[in-house]
Amino acid sequence: MSEPATSRHRLSVRDLSCERDGRRLFAGLSFELGAGAALQLEGANGAGKTTLLRTLIGSAADFAGEILWNGEPLSRALPALRESLLYIGHQAGVRRGLTPLENLAWYGAAEDDALWALEQVDLFGFEDSLCQQLSAGQNRRVALARLYLPYAAPLWVLDEPLAALDTAGVAALEARMAAHLDGGGSILLTSHQPLALAQLRRLNLSDHAVAPADAWVGGASVFS
Repeated sequence: MSEPATSRHRLSVRDLSCERDGRRLFAGLSFELGAGAALQLEGANGAGKTTLLRTLIGSAADFAGEILWNGEPLSRALPALRESLLYIGHQAGVRRGLTPLENLAWYGAAEDDALWALEQVDLFGFEDSLCQQLSAGQNRRVALARLYLPYAAPLWVLDEPLAALDTAGVAALEARMAAHLDGGGSILLTSHQPLALAQLRRLNLSDHAVAPADAWVGGASVFS
């Protein structure tokens, strides 16, 4: 399966602060993610990794600072960003009352492409089983099969993609990620497990944590 032309895209974060439930999680966060690059977010539970991912894809709005997609502010660039985005959250997003094949069809995959993708994640023979009958690891692989569909989006945002995968599954996913990066794609992910990716950089949100005395916003939100 060929990769799309992905060489011209860039996600930029400048002096970002994020809030959840009235508490500021981190501040002063800046990074750039362009073609061929991968960034792993690290930090203790509650540091704000998932909140940051949801903020960057436009699903959470309590933030201050700048988020730019190809130089345009997120408020204007969100439709273009989402056209270029493949997001898999901590919850796999698999419809358990559907089969793996039906799940991929829901995302617009042709049957032949869906069958090929499922084979790549070692689900050959399970394509017509209801997802509610599959294990947690198998459901995770149903979600990850989207990464093998043709013309996968250039920017992958993945929240704990290695969760519930065995050693072979982790190795296969690392190989797929490496191929995506080699093709000009980019990856932003969280993981408590190490990844064997030559292009990988790491960013620890705990290094940007807000002191307890300054964490609570109180009253009206100061975020835009």
